[in-house]
Amino acid sequence: MNLECRTEDFAESETLARIGVLVVSDRASAGIYEDKGGAAVTDFLKKVICSNWIIISKIVPDGAESVASALIELSDGEGCDLILTTGGTGPSPRDLTPEGTQMVISRELPGFGELMRRVSLDQVPTAILSRQLVGTRDRSLIVNLPGRPSAIEVCLNAIFPAIPYCLDLIGARRIEVNSDVCKAFRPGA
Repeated sequence: MNLECRTEDFAESETLARIGVLVVSDRASAGIYEDKGGAAVTDFLKKVICSNWIIISKIVPDGAESVASALIELSDGEGCDLILTTGGTGPSPRDLTPEGTQMVISRELPGFGELMRRVSLDQVPTAILSRQLVGTRDRSLIVNLPGRPSAIEVCLNAIFPAIPYCLDLIGARRIEVNSDVCKAFRPGA
């Protein structure tokens, strides 16, 4: 474990970073399918983040309206600093996570999606079908991830080094990462 990475015992939960994990799946929301995407996201976060944080998880069916509604609840209602969605980023008719995200963000950050597709192409040629979108809503950073656990790991490994500084820039709560696992970049640090 990295000695520079320390956790503090915060007195109030309001000082803890709040991270939303939104699973988008008709089958998982109906209980037909055991979700593995949300678990993969949570496992990654537990491995990478070394400061204290709270997770808020939700599962919703596919569809732009269900995604938009859940994102608003996680951002505005729950005060999530970072929201990671999983599922619904492909080209099939029910894959509408990017459309739901577009409905609620104020600013798109296209470099995140471009990087996720680029690194995914090293794994599978169908990565060009993925439509990950990333943007901000007030002090929340919203990141669309694919649904497959192996693809989630690839994408998060690629983009997470930029996430702590991005959260700083948008006025979200600060997170610290284990530098043995993730080489996050903060200018002047």
